[in-house]
Amino acid sequence: MFKKYLQNRFSNSILVYICVYLTDVKRTLSMKKITIKDIALKAEVSISTVSFVINGKGEKMGISAAVIKKVQDIAEKLHYRPSMIATSLRTGKTRSIGLIVEDISNQFFADLARVIEDEAKNIDYRVFYCSTGDDDERSEELIHSLLQANVDGFIITPTRKLEDKIDLLLKLKKPVVLVDRYFPGQQVSHVVMDNYEASHSATKFLIEKGCKNIAVVNITSEMIQMTLREDGYRDALKEAGMYNESLVLHVNYHSNEETRIEELVNFFNKNPKIDAVLFLANYMGLAGLQAFKGMGIRIPEDISVISFDDHDSFKLHTPTISVIAQPIEDIAINAIQLLTSQMIDLEKFEVEKRLKKGNLIIRESV
Repeated sequence: MFKKYLQNRFSNSILVYICVYLTDVKRTLSMKKITIKDIALKAEVSISTVSFVINGKGEKMGISAAVIKKVQDIAEKLHYRPSMIATSLRTGKTRSIGLIVEDISNQFFADLARVIEDEAKNIDYRVFYCSTGDDDERSEELIHSLLQANVDGFIITPTRKLEDKIDLLLKLKKPVVLVDRYFPGQQVSHVVMDNYEASHSATKFLIEKGCKNIAVVNITSEMIQMTLREDGYRDALKEAGMYNESLVLHVNYHSNEETRIEELVNFFNKNPKIDAVLFLANYMGLAGLQAFKGMGIRIPEDISVISFDDHDSFKLHTPTISVIAQPIEDIAINAIQLLTSQMIDLEKFEVEKRLKKGNLIIRESV
């Protein structure tokens, strides 16, 4: 019955976390629990003294440095762990972060989440993982679920219509940092790659290599990062007097892989003079490789290839595929830094918009 209650209140992503947490609690309860009374007896001090030290108020309450160190050493030796529930009730903090990404199965987001989790662990925070599938309604549900779970802050890769919900988080004075994409007119901290510069540089590289008919494959999205990538491609070609609108393909994000491959095959059959292509996301690049294999198109003899967002398959493919790699570790570390600043003092925090340079990695496909 309790599980059914949880299902009614929380999304499946968060429910899994809660169930795991409750299992940990049950396991912990079956063991002898160390209390502040045990520490007080061992340290030969009062329970209130231990409480003040454990909660970081020892110096403020006039407790000597020697006693503070003695209590801390004994607490560590006894492997004392304060109750997360009790701490939350006392401080209003859960020491948890809500991480909402587009697709946790995508290697870019998986790698980003791993680094964010490592950085959060360093400051003693836990992370709730959630995937939106680029679905606005799903994104809104996840935000409400994480609010119910009382997370201390949010790191979000927003969907197209999520601007209002992010405004709501700001009104609720919830710390928020956006990654990978943002809303241009919204005053919220974000950490993103310089998508325009990355795409512009990659296209110029193809031009310098002698490519004359350079195509681009994008998705049907109005999100800023995809728009900037296409803008960089188009401007580089216009500067060289080579832009051809017929060499631009937009694929539906929600189409399955088979449909994507079919669209790509039709596009390249229709434009046989294409000698280079820039894929603006790794899943489109992977679909492109399958399309080329079925069509008998050789890389790089027949066509040069560059894709956004590195992937293990690009490194293992023969030939290896050139990519624009996002500075994942840099983005994750900066996101945690900005979020931590807000969680420490939201009133003094100032909005920061950080732009990170991508890395053009040239392999055998050009």
